Amino acid sequence: MAAQSRDAAVVGIHEYPSRDVEGEVSALQIKADCAEKALADAGLTWQDVDGLYDASEAGGMAGGLTMAEYFGLNPRVIDTTNVGGSSFQYHAAHARRDIAAGRCRVALMTYGSTAHSNAFAIGVGGRGGLGAHPADNMESHTGMTLVANYAMAARRHMHDYGTTSEQLAEISVATRYHAMRNPEAVKAMEDLEFLDIRETTIDDVVNSRMIADPLHLLECCMISDGGGAVVIAAPEVARDCAKPPVWILGTGEATKYTENGGDITTSAAVQSAPEAYGDAGVTPEEIDIAMIYDSFSITVLTILEDLGFCAKGEGGAWVEGGGLRFDQPGRPALNTDGGGLSSNHPGMRGIFLLLEATRQLRGESCSQVDGASLALAHGNGGMLGSRHCAGTVILGRD
Repeated sequence: MAAQSRDAAVVGIHEYPSRDVEGEVSALQIKADCAEKALADAGLTWQDVDGLYDASEAGGMAGGLTMAEYFGLNPRVIDTTNVGGSSFQYHAAHARRDIAAGRCRVALMTYGSTAHSNAFAIGVGGRGGLGAHPADNMESHTGMTLVANYAMAARRHMHDYGTTSEQLAEISVATRYHAMRNPEAVKAMEDLEFLDIRETTIDDVVNSRMIADPLHLLECCMISDGGGAVVIAAPEVARDCAKPPVWILGTGEATKYTENGGDITTSAAVQSAPEAYGDAGVTPEEIDIAMIYDSFSITVLTILEDLGFCAKGEGGAWVEGGGLRFDQPGRPALNTDGGGLSSNHPGMRGIFLLLEATRQLRGESCSQVDGASLALAHGNGGMLGSRHCAGTVILGRD
């Protein structure tokens, strides 16, 4: 492994335990509760925070200002980058750069959502009412929904590479295997009234109800409430925190959008991943944990390819045989918290990828990979097969 910089580290984390808050708390309250507990996890206080990173998902147009006031902070840095589900990978990269530049020493990022309680149609609703939009002339007039977009990418992958529904189902089976070992994920499925809560099989997935051909019910993420917080600190702070530091070793950011003749089975990860690996001085073969945005099974399959774990078109064969489970050596363990498919998906899941990657490198996961030392957290914001952003973060322990 090449020499690695230690510019900034994750020192505190917290995940809101409930996925169904039933209107008892707001998104802002979820963010504040998670922030307080993440700071306590780090052994820090509100007074230590001088960098605020927020996707404005709960604070409107002036989200950064709103959150600073709500938290009672006077940060030196406010970053309100919002690129959908990959926002928090971007925030981690930006916090690392700001800390390395001396602009702040302790960065706080939070997320809160009541998507389930508000009955927000994340995947099946239309995109009307947005005014002029680049998608209007190509997609909106046909009634294209978010889930239909992913289904189109899945069908194209099947056409081009012979990928099967059974192969895609391996992803759902692996994430459910991990979810059943996570008490908070099991409680989430109970609260959200999942039927027959247990480990699933390939047959269970391919025989579940079709949502958008070829994607079945068990290949689509849940819609939940939830939130979390991450504290990132400078080395001189991190060394004195309550938990061992988890270092941000490398990052990459990229965008992709619809183009004539473009490949809808390839994501922006083909650009962000090499940047992150090069920054960290590692290769895909060294990664122990792959926390990948799993809005749908096809999201994970294409991104696994684009992250370099296998060649384009070989993802179907590569995921076969249960090798993505935490207790099967030889491949990185996938979404060991249960993922968006079986643990939580409140709308923007990127922060949870960082949370579980950190738990793994601390040795605190419910599906702990023995000796895990390198984790990858990859967020996908927008729509696979259409316009989206990718954020790749490589994390490592001392």
